[in-house]
Amino acid sequence: MQTTYPGVYIQEVPSGVRTIMGVSTSVTAFIGRAKKGKVNTPVTIYNFSDYSREFGGLWDKSPMSYAVHQYFLNGGSEAVIVRVSRNASIATKTFSNGLVLEASSQGEWGNNLLVTVNYETSEGNIDDSERKLFNLIIQDPEPIGSGGIETLRNLSLEENSPTYVVKVLEQQSRYLRVNDSVPTAIPAITASPENLTAGSDGDNILDEDLIPTSESKTGIYALEDTDIFNLLCIPPLAFGTDVAPSTYNNAAAYCKNRRAMLLLDMPSSATDPEKARTSPEDFSLPGDYAALFFPRIKMADPLKNNLLETYVPSGAIAGVFARTDSQRGVWKAPAGIDATLVGVSELSYTMTDDENGSLNPLGINCLRTFPTIGTVVWGSRTMKGADALASEWKYIPVRRTALYIEESLYRGTKWVVFEPNDEPLWAQIRLNVGAFMHNLFRQGAFQGKTPKEAYLVKCDKETTTQDDINRGIVNILVGFAPLKPAEFVIIKIQQLAGEIQT
Repeated sequence: MQTTYPGVYIQEVPSGVRTIMGVSTSVTAFIGRAKKGKVNTPVTIYNFSDYSREFGGLWDKSPMSYAVHQYFLNGGSEAVIVRVSRNASIATKTFSNGLVLEASSQGEWGNNLLVTVNYETSEGNIDDSERKLFNLIIQDPEPIGSGGIETLRNLSLEENSPTYVVKVLEQQSRYLRVNDSVPTAIPAITASPENLTAGSDGDNILDEDLIPTSESKTGIYALEDTDIFNLLCIPPLAFGTDVAPSTYNNAAAYCKNRRAMLLLDMPSSATDPEKARTSPEDFSLPGDYAALFFPRIKMADPLKNNLLETYVPSGAIAGVFARTDSQRGVWKAPAGIDATLVGVSELSYTMTDDENGSLNPLGINCLRTFPTIGTVVWGSRTMKGADALASEWKYIPVRRTALYIEESLYRGTKWVVFEPNDEPLWAQIRLNVGAFMHNLFRQGAFQGKTPKEAYLVKCDKETTTQDDINRGIVNILVGFAPLKPAEFVIIKIQQLAGEIQT
């Protein structure tokens, strides 16, 4: 500021506060087979109507479709879907002029599409041999929610035209794309709507489709193209099958890299607690990034007149996680009498307290049904939750709270990169990270009555030495006292003897 006259000058000084926003905690990724939709491309949806529009809704060949339905039914609010297919083909329609249209994605669903061509364009009544524009009417006869009608007018086959058919279909149509080269003559009028043909759903997907050996972004690695996910569910690849332990192991390792948790389902052979006890031996994964649940759930199947069918519970449990996060916070265990499983009629196995007690010390989370309460999640341990392991990441809420803090600080401290590495920067870091941690303390995320007891943020000459500075490194130490769930409630009852006069 230049001072030229005697008087008072006002200058606004930056506060140095850069607000660190907490990331989402319950975005759930699902991977599996779907009726239609983009393949090996993550698609974000916010309700089951979105899923029906993009992926065709419930399908009797897709366990994933039921898991997603159960997720939103139990409180889920955001999901990322990755469709995987095997040997599926795209439905096509070839016109007499050589124009080839194809469905926007693989699958038998494309065979139901109806296409009509007419000449009711802006060109008016001229000789058909001189026409350069045409209209396309595309109809999907599927039920409302996944189907509809598209009318695309004044389409042209000329590449420089503002209504070039290739770009219009690519950007405005949910159903069709242009395949191969574009002819010069427009297609002839169709007397009635005509179907696409040759689309097929292909075969059941395999574990190798989810965990490819190549470095391409396919299968689970398609999630590299999504910004964030917090939970991962891999339903059975087909009804009557199980996900291979090796697939779960690779998925858990990927979750560790992405700061997310994998929700595991027991194999179908684990029909009782005795068989369930041996299941954890099949996994060799980073256990604190995964959680295992038993038994399976029974729900009405809308595609079979609401007859009861057995499903894996991971989708419904992910919904309970999301509901608990929104109501209480990620630091609250997603279990207890409030963690009810909506829509569940019964469990595939009804456990006693003693049977529950044999699985809980092994880190296996049980689902229970209690009178008046209903079916609930009755365990909140990670795969490192076995008593014999004595892990500090024994509980799901502790692990997820740490992941929440890590991801939030990872994103919220990017402004530090390339700043001068000295005390003014360290003070700003302490201010901003401390404000974020204090806000969590005020929300009840940590133990302790005072901030000093609940968390610490340290960034100074002790954490960042001169050698660190020379190497371009700044070290930030963040600690917190996690809330651990009251897993065992012990009530002591004692008789009081009548007072004796002496």
